[in-house]
Amino acid sequence: MVNVIGLGYIGLPTALMLAANGVEVVGTDYNGNVVEELNHSRVTFQEDGLLELYRRAVEKGIRFTTEYRKADMYVISVPTPYDEFSKKVDASYVERAVESVLSVCPPEAVLIIESTISPGTIDRHVRPIVERADKKVHLVHAPERIIPGNMIYELEHNNRTIGCDDREVGERVRAVYASFCKSEITVTDIRTAEMTKVVENTYRDINIAFANELAKICRKDGLDVYEIIRIANKHPRVNILTPGPGVGGHCISVDPWFLVGDYPGLANIILAARKINDSMPEFVLERVYGICKERGVDISRVGFYGMTYKEDVDDIRQSPTLQLIHNMEKHLCGHMVKFYDPYVEKDITPNQYHSLDAFLEQVDLVVIMVGHTQIRENLEKLEGKLVLDTRKVADCPDWYTL
Repeated sequence: MVNVIGLGYIGLPTALMLAANGVEVVGTDYNGNVVEELNHSRVTFQEDGLLELYRRAVEKGIRFTTEYRKADMYVISVPTPYDEFSKKVDASYVERAVESVLSVCPPEAVLIIESTISPGTIDRHVRPIVERADKKVHLVHAPERIIPGNMIYELEHNNRTIGCDDREVGERVRAVYASFCKSEITVTDIRTAEMTKVVENTYRDINIAFANELAKICRKDGLDVYEIIRIANKHPRVNILTPGPGVGGHCISVDPWFLVGDYPGLANIILAARKINDSMPEFVLERVYGICKERGVDISRVGFYGMTYKEDVDDIRQSPTLQLIHNMEKHLCGHMVKFYDPYVEKDITPNQYHSLDAFLEQVDLVVIMVGHTQIRENLEKLEGKLVLDTRKVADCPDWYTL
């Protein structure tokens, strides 16, 4: 049996996928509300295919509880934020989960850490807990590799990495993941697995930062960054990304800080990229203020479309819009502008609307922060509005861009 610890954006799809493919699974979360929702046939976040996967898993007998259960394997998928001062990983959630597992698990149980962690986290934070408990268990790191909006497909088709101390244990874990993963599963050592996941997200962060810095340079000199990128990308060895309003989510905006915190003085490009991407919400605000001054728009008639960190999901973690709200609060104007996102049902800021039409009635300048399908399919509703398109959702010559 597998006990999946943490039923959030990663743990829940993983637990459901395992169960739907014939693995006996118990899902555990400390949040009783989450467990109650799942036990009443309600998934706890929006994701294409998740409800169907949930139904398949329930048919196969998956159970949900707030209690840790005795099992052969444990998949720990809990948050791993970073300390904003030191930039080091905050492993406290993982530590508490491991301590709880050790209180119930049998000898020789396998503890699989799926949470993204910095290189050396298991040696520094997890092994000492196991040693103090004086319990024979096997530690494995199998970092998650899925993204909201495409979770089900990526669980089945993304390559996976299994980091372990014992190759035989690694092969056992590989067999469990192979119950649903159709792509290559690599078995390696734990520290390599830790570093590989962080490097993947850091690589993406650096490439996004280049595009964003290029947008700033072109804005400074009155050049069209999108045309420049289009032409440059005709080179067979060039693939510049599209600039945007910042980087959000729990992976790309967080994981590079682990390397900055653990390798000060060495992670210089990584640090520069993080600073560039974190500066983009402020850059968007500067564009908004400039447009308002140029066109005589009152700040109270500005509306920001999109609050999630990417299109067509309900995940707002570290989103550029939330970062932008924080910046506006520093300028004492955050309560004046409007916000709307079709995927965010809960009010998280003043002047948040829950109808696109009602939102548009109250604004003269629309700032597109997220390219949801909804806005792409309703471009005609923006006629007569000033638009700052930070996501390049359409080629409209009258719109403002980054």
